[in-house]
Amino acid sequence: MGRGKIVIRKIENLTNRQVTFSKRRKGLKKKAQELSILCDAQVGLILFSATHKLYHFASSSMESIIDCYNKLTKDHHRAIDTTLNVKFWQREVASLRQQLQHLNDSQRQLMGQELSGLEFTELQHLESQLEMSLKSIRTRKVLVF
Repeated sequence: MGRGKIVIRKIENLTNRQVTFSKRRKGLKKKAQELSILCDAQVGLILFSATHKLYHFASSSMESIIDCYNKLTKDHHRAIDTTLNVKFWQREVASLRQQLQHLNDSQRQLMGQELSGLEFTELQHLESQLEMSLKSIRTRKVLVF
């Protein structure tokens, strides 16, 4: 006969809660110890009770495990930062390419090329730009001579 399923929720009775914590803490420590032996893994377990009492287990030195954890998380954060940085610059390059394409199209239109795809209002806008540029050039020409 197997064990019955229990509902995972806070145990209201303080004595039962303390007994369950003690038993499960011992079981958790045993599992951590078995994992470290069977798999040659570095295992560190830090546990605080509801009364803020500290329990811990380390397969080697707890300091070396924490140092290893800190080093790996820093490396992981650096890798994430690098990935985000690369994605930012890829978006920036795409945006600049799009701007360059727009400027090249505008230049060709100002030179009188590729006008067949433009609507009437776009042609009027292009005409006003050309007129303003022509006035600016004539003004400079008068000032120089």
